[in-house]
Amino acid sequence: MTEAEQFARDWVAAWNRGDAEAVLRHFADDAVFISPLAAAVTGHAEVRGKAALRAYWTEALRLRGAPPKFTLDAVVWDAERKVLVVLYTSAERGGEVRKAELMAFAADGLIHRGEAFAGALAAAAGA
Repeated sequence: MTEAEQFARDWVAAWNRGDAEAVLRHFADDAVFISPLAAAVTGHAEVRGKAALRAYWTEALRLRGAPPKFTLDAVVWDAERKVLVVLYTSAERGGEVRKAELMAFAADGLIHRGEAFAGALAAAAGA
């Protein structure tokens, strides 16, 4: 298993525990994160700074009521650009949603820019 694959497995496991602090450890203090869910929770799709990201994720987990249920599907690592893309399936709203997270790392090893993408809701298996 590559370092990128292990990172993605750990990232998914942290979310499945509802451990936003474990995820935040990988983000720089001045990180920028863009997500359509952020817009729904905070009123803005762009979240600037680790403190704001912590507040957003804490509120999103609270609104969700339970930790997410993510299944890792694939990992794409561009070593030259230091960009990781994690593709996963999220169990929610009575079905599964395909999602992707893009994480851009700087020389310090921290994520300075992230972006979340969500696909359409797929019907639950057997539905």
